Order: sequence, then structure tokens, then C-alpha cells
Amino acid sequence: MNFGFIFINVFFSIVIIVGLIVIWWVWPPDSPWSLWWRTNGKKALAAIKLADIGSDDKVFELGSGDATFLVTCAKKVGAKCVGIEIDYIRHIIATFNAMLNGVSSKVELRHGNFFDYKLNSATVVFAYLVPSVLEKLKPKLFSELKKGTRIISYRYKFKIKKGDKMKYIGSDTRSQMHFYKIT
Repeated sequence: MNFGFIFINVFFSIVIIVGLIVIWWVWPPDSPWSLWWRTNGKKALAAIKLADIGSDDKVFELGSGDATFLVTCAKKVGAKCVGIEIDYIRHIIATFNAMLNGVSSKVELRHGNFFDYKLNSATVVFAYLVPSVLEKLKPKLFSELKKGTRIISYRYKFKIKKGDKMKYIGSDTRSQMHFYKIT
């Protein structure tokens, strides 16, 4: 057995892992790409409460990741949910997450770019996206969502300009959830 080869592989593996952790910590918030950020169960419950999500709602999550938010919505309030995720690995993990939690019938998961999907059936839209993507998303939200549709943005706020068809309602500062409505 060649211990030098094993040592080099272990060393470079550790360097790569540490490098990825450092990148994750310093990733610029205005980058068009987001790292694998998660919405945990507590944050999901805070968003549900803030937007008063119920069983009559159809909730879309843009960039749904592992679908923790959608699974929580389906389990806690019985909402119908749609998640759109471009990363195939995250999409597969989300599918298993919904199956393991017994909510596959309430959570529809789509693989692809959320800009390619219609959002017009949503009553609630949830997004954990960087500011540059939120800004690009606004015209789509304005053109496809009905008046009164609720929007929750985790961590980052939309920049509301005069003439935007969106109203800032308020925030839960503890959970970093920001609440808007289409006007």
C-alpha cells in the first residue's frame, strides 16, 4: 500500500473542503449564484406565520433546494406546494425529503430554471435568493402574479421603486423574513 499516495489524497481533500467552507462564508450577497443555503424548520415556521399561509394556499418556492420550507408548509398547514430547483442533486434530495416526510402528494417538485415556469397559480411565493436575482425576478412577479399574492423573501429585501407593483408589508427581524404583496 502506498501511504504517500493516500496522504496526498487526504491532504488535498482537506484543503478543498476548507477552501469551500471559506468560500461559503465570504460569498458576495450580490452574486448571481447562491451557494447551498438552507431554510431550516424554525425559519420555515416563521415564514408561514408571517404570511399567514393556510391549507387553501398554493405555495411556490423559487430555488427550492432540499424543500424543507415546502415540506414544512405541507405538513404543518396542509398547503399545496410547488418547488422549482435548477440543481439536479438538490432536486433529487428534495424529492426524497418529500417522500420521507409523507407529503409527496402535496409537494410538486420541478427540475429547472424558475424563470422558465409560470407562477400565475401561486397565492404565496417564497424565495431565498441573492439581491441581484431578486431584482431580475421582479418583472416576472409583476407580470404573472395576481393582486394580493404574498411574497416572502428570506434574508434579502426587494428594492421597491416607485411604480413597482409590490408593497412592503413588514419583516420578522428575528427570522430575517421580509413580507410583500402584489398590488
